[in-house]
Amino acid sequence: MEPNLSLAYVLIGAGFLLMVAELFIPSGGVLSVLSACGILAGIVMAFFHNTETGLWTLLAVCVALPVVGGLALHYWPKTPMGRRFFLTAPDEHATMASLPENLEMEGLRGQFGQALSSLRPAGVVDFNGRRIDCMTEGLMVERGQWVRCVDVKSGKVIVRPVEKPNLNDLEAADFG
Repeated sequence: MEPNLSLAYVLIGAGFLLMVAELFIPSGGVLSVLSACGILAGIVMAFFHNTETGLWTLLAVCVALPVVGGLALHYWPKTPMGRRFFLTAPDEHATMASLPENLEMEGLRGQFGQALSSLRPAGVVDFNGRRIDCMTEGLMVERGQWVRCVDVKSGKVIVRPVEKPNLNDLEAADFG
């Protein structure tokens, strides 16, 4: 190997290293330009050595460039720099229903309350002294009417109008 050909391959190798380094070191594109210049200079030097050597070198670079680039981009999201560029998926357990406020609303299921405002179909209901924003299942409920919580969906309390409950029967059922 002539010194010029060795230098050509060193420039190509350095170009590939700079290309990978650009993913880890934010340089504003300077390393990318140096990488491209090194690879192109190495290919040109290989052509000056011999046309056949230049063609084989160009073919090798055309095959290696997407392979090295693909591998670098595959591992880049796992680096500290790459984590800043990509959004991470939320925790699979982090849903609206698992928020503390919504878990507290789950305790209202089956409880009776009294409408503090007209529910057309949304309004405010009093559940044991707590004012809760509620929605009906599409029915209109007048102020002062009794409702029962039938469901809690994503923090929204769904109520249905009911006849006035006999609270003594409910207390006996709870403690009996």
